[in-house]
Amino acid sequence: MLVIVASRHDKAAEALAVSWAAHDATLLTAEDLSVAGWRHYLSSSVDSTVVVGGQAIATAKITGVLIRLPYLPEQELLHIVPEDRAYVATEMNAFLVSWLSGLQCPVLNRPTPTYLLGPNWRQQQWVYAAAQIGIPVRPVQRKAVLSTPIQTQVLEKPPVSVTVVGNRCVGQVDDKLATHAKRLARTANVELLTVQFTSREANAELINAELWADISHPEIADAILECFGD
Repeated sequence: MLVIVASRHDKAAEALAVSWAAHDATLLTAEDLSVAGWRHYLSSSVDSTVVVGGQAIATAKITGVLIRLPYLPEQELLHIVPEDRAYVATEMNAFLVSWLSGLQCPVLNRPTPTYLLGPNWRQQQWVYAAAQIGIPVRPVQRKAVLSTPIQTQVLEKPPVSVTVVGNRCVGQVDDKLATHAKRLARTANVELLTVQFTSREANAELINAELWADISHPEIADAILECFGD
């Protein structure tokens, strides 16, 4: 079984689960966390049980997990009384971090203590990390002046994105840029990463990276399936 941890409003995740029906893919939403049947053993994840799509199953049946939620917001918990939602969301988020971290199957990406999608880096941190391993970068500029409009950084042309999925790279860029993107993903210890460059050419500079991927792109979806061994 493939599990997609997502918001109940995530239409792309819902469509992906449908297209992966032959691989027994199912959405795990916040509602599932309120259904009886969960058993999470820290010392033996294979003996644990999980509720997916409203049904309790053995954790050992899960062959791969794709995480689409950066954190569990209280807005996902409309079935919880309003005065308890913030507290319940915090507890559920901590539970998800523990459960996902203990899984033995492939998980894209592994959560960190504060972010379900992996390292919660801002643009400056991605650019800094890339520069530290020798990737050409476009310096991040921020300017704040009192009483006048803030001027954001303006690029001469739209950035080009390439998505790292495991050992593959999806995107029409020079091979050198694909190698840069893979190196940055390894540095961040993630398997799923979208990297932006100033152009498709080999001498392009890295602008930003994010842990969000366009799973509606067929080639990215296929690459994720490969990571799960399906």
